[in-house]
Amino acid sequence: MAPTDETAAAPALHRAAQAEAAARYRRVRQASLAMTAHLSAEDQLAQSMPDASPTKWHLAHTTWFFETFLLIPRLAGYRPFNPSFAYLFNSYYEALGPRQPRPERGLLTRPSLDEVKAYRAHVDDGMARVLRQDACADLLDLGLAHEEQHQELILMDILHLFAQSPLKPAYAPAPALPVGADPGPARPVDFAGGLVEIGHSGAGFAFDNEGPRHKVYLQPYRLADRLVTNSEWLAFMADGGYARPELWLSEGWAKVQAEGWTAPLYWEEAQSGWRAMTLQGLRAIAPHAPVTHISFYEADAYATWAGARLPTEAEWEHAARDLPAYGNFLGSGQFGPAATLAGTSGLRQMFGDAWEWTRSAYAPYPGFHPADGAVGEYNGKFMIGQIVLRGGSCVTPQGHARASYRNFFQPQQRWMFSGLRLAWDAVVRVEEEGSAFADDVRRGLSKRRKELPAKYFYDAEGSALFEAITDLPEYYPTRTEIALLRETAADMAAHIPDGAALVEFGSGASTKTRILLDAAPQTGVYVPIDISRSALDAAAEAIGRAYPGLEVAPLVDDFTTALDLPGEVGARPRVGFFPGSTIGNFRPQEVVAFLTAAKHLLGEGAGFLVGIDLVKEAATLVAAYDDAQGVTAAFNLNLLARINRELEGDFDLSAFAHRAVWNAEESRMEMHLVSLRDQSVRAAGARFHFRAGETIHTENSYKFTVDGFERLAEQAGWKLERRWESPAPSFAVVLLRA
Repeated sequence: MAPTDETAAAPALHRAAQAEAAARYRRVRQASLAMTAHLSAEDQLAQSMPDASPTKWHLAHTTWFFETFLLIPRLAGYRPFNPSFAYLFNSYYEALGPRQPRPERGLLTRPSLDEVKAYRAHVDDGMARVLRQDACADLLDLGLAHEEQHQELILMDILHLFAQSPLKPAYAPAPALPVGADPGPARPVDFAGGLVEIGHSGAGFAFDNEGPRHKVYLQPYRLADRLVTNSEWLAFMADGGYARPELWLSEGWAKVQAEGWTAPLYWEEAQSGWRAMTLQGLRAIAPHAPVTHISFYEADAYATWAGARLPTEAEWEHAARDLPAYGNFLGSGQFGPAATLAGTSGLRQMFGDAWEWTRSAYAPYPGFHPADGAVGEYNGKFMIGQIVLRGGSCVTPQGHARASYRNFFQPQQRWMFSGLRLAWDAVVRVEEEGSAFADDVRRGLSKRRKELPAKYFYDAEGSALFEAITDLPEYYPTRTEIALLRETAADMAAHIPDGAALVEFGSGASTKTRILLDAAPQTGVYVPIDISRSALDAAAEAIGRAYPGLEVAPLVDDFTTALDLPGEVGARPRVGFFPGSTIGNFRPQEVVAFLTAAKHLLGEGAGFLVGIDLVKEAATLVAAYDDAQGVTAAFNLNLLARINRELEGDFDLSAFAHRAVWNAEESRMEMHLVSLRDQSVRAAGARFHFRAGETIHTENSYKFTVDGFERLAEQAGWKLERRWESPAPSFAVVLLRA
C-alpha cells in the first residue's frame, strides 16, 4: 500500500520536534554558562548561608538532573561521568539515596570548576544523542524549567554572597537603573469575583503543583494597580513599622526581635540616605522602584499598616488570567526591579520585577497527586510551612513564568526578589462625591489599630461644634491665637502684597481670617479651601457679605492634596494662611509632606502664615481636649454620626465614649473613641468588629517648639522669615517663605 500524505509527513514532523527540542536544550544550557562566565572560580565555590548554594554546585546539580532522569534510563550504553557525583549533586531526592548536606555544599572544593564544566559537556553530548532519538517531551520540559529555576537561584545566591563582602562587588557593573517617574498613588482595580477556575489547563508545560484546574469561589475584591515602592516602604519605616508589634503576626514579630530587622534585606543607612546592595553593586535606593527582598512577615505587616491585606493566590491568578506574561524579566538586562510607567491604567507589574507575596499557604490543589518515582518529589513534599508567591521577578528567565505559576518560600526568607501588591475586600460603591471618604473609612477601620482622618470632622455639624469648642473656657488655643492676631495683624498684613490672593487652608467661620482681612484691605482675592461644601459655602457667603469689594473664590478640595487654585488667582502674588494649629493634626513626616504640597500649590516666592500650638504643661492640654460640658466629646462622636449619615453606617453613638490623652513621648494630644462593649458595625459597605476597650484614634494634635517646626519647614523647602509668639499658654504664628 502506498503511504498517504499523513503517514509520509509523520517522520518529518517527528524530526522537526526533535530538532526544536535540541535547540531549546542548547539555548537553556548555554544561558547558564553565559551568565556565570565572568565569575571567578572563587566566586563559584563560596556558600554564604545554608539556604544558598555555590554557583558551581548549581551548574553541576542541573547537569546531574538530566543525567539521572533522562540519560541513564534512556540512552543505552551511557556511562555516568563520575559515579560519586550522584552523592555530591543530588539535592533532596530521598529515593535516589544519600547526598551532601545542603549547608555544607560550600565545602566541595572538588570537583574543580573546570571539571564541572567538563561534566556539563559530557552530559550535553549524551543529551544530543538522546534527542536525536526522542524529543523526550515532558521530562525534557521539566529539566529545562528546572535549570531556569536554578538560573534565578544563581543570581539570588550570588547577590547574597557579594553582599557579605566589604568590597560590595557588582555581579553586573552597569549604570544605575533609571530613577523613573513617580507613578502616583496606587489605584484599586475592582474584580467581581464569583465562581472561577484556577490552575493550569491547555497546551504547554506546567509544573505538577499548578494543577489540577479547579473551581474556587471568590468574594468581590480589589487589587492595587502596581507594586509597593521603596518610597512607600520608607514611609512605613518612618512611621515605626518595624517597632510596632500590633502590625505584625506573632511569629513575624518574634523574628523581627530575634534578627533585629529594621529594613528590607540588603538595605543600609548612610549619611546620604538609604542604600541597598544590588546585582549592580551598592546603590542609592531608587524611590519609585518596587521594594524587594522582604519576607512574608514584612509584607503582611506593611499591608496591615496600609489598611489593606495581601491577595490570595486565587485572586491573583484570576486577575492575571488574561494578561500577557510580559514584564521586566532577566532578559531585559536591568538586573533589578524598575519603576512602572506613570499615567498608565489597569494592572501593572503583574509579571516580572518582583515575586508577589500572597496570603495563601502552599498546599496541594484538590485532586493533586505527585508522579510516581523520584521525580514525584519535585514539589509535593514541600507543601507545608511555605507561602505562595506569584508573577516572576527581574531575575526570572523570560518565558518561564505564567499566570498559573506557583513559587513558594518560607515566610521568614528574604534573599529572593520578593515584593508585594496590596489587596482589599471590595465593597458596595458609594456615590462618587463621597468615595474618598468611604475609602478612608474602610482603610482606617480595617487597621489593627483603628483610626479615622481628622479632616472628616468638619462637616456642617462638626464645624459648628468646633466653633462652640473655641468659646469654651478650657480651650485656650483659639482665644490665645485671636489675641495674638489682633495684636500683630498690622505687622502680618505688611507681608501681603497689593492685589495678592489670600489662600486659607481649611475654612470654618473664618473669624481669624476677618482679623487679617481687616488689616490687609489690599488683598485682591480670598480663596478658602475646604473638603466640606456646606461649611465652605456658608463661610464664603459670609465673607462676601462682609467684604463686598473682595473677590471670593472658594475651592472644594482636600487642602492637603489640592493641585490647582481657581482661575481667579491668575498671576497674583500668593500668601497662604493656615491658622488654628490645624497643622498639629499631622504626624511630623505628614507635616513635611503637607508643606511640600502647599509650596507647590502656592508657588515660589509665596508667603505662608501658619499657626502652631506650643508645648506646655499636660493639665492645660488635657482640659482643652476634654471639656467639662462635653462639647469636645460631641464633636468627636459626630464623626461617627457623619459616617451614619453619609456612608450608611449603623454606629450606636451611645456605645462609644470620648477619650483625650497627652502622649508626652510623641509630644501630642490624642483623641480616641472607645468602644464600650464588644460590637459589630457596618459602614461604607463593609463590616468592622470592635472589642470592648478598643479605640478609634481620631485626632493627633502635635505641640511644637518654634525651632522644631522650623526644621520641619526647611525639609519642605521653606524658610522661616518671621515669628509672633503669645504669652502663656503660649501660641505662635510663623511666616514661611518659599
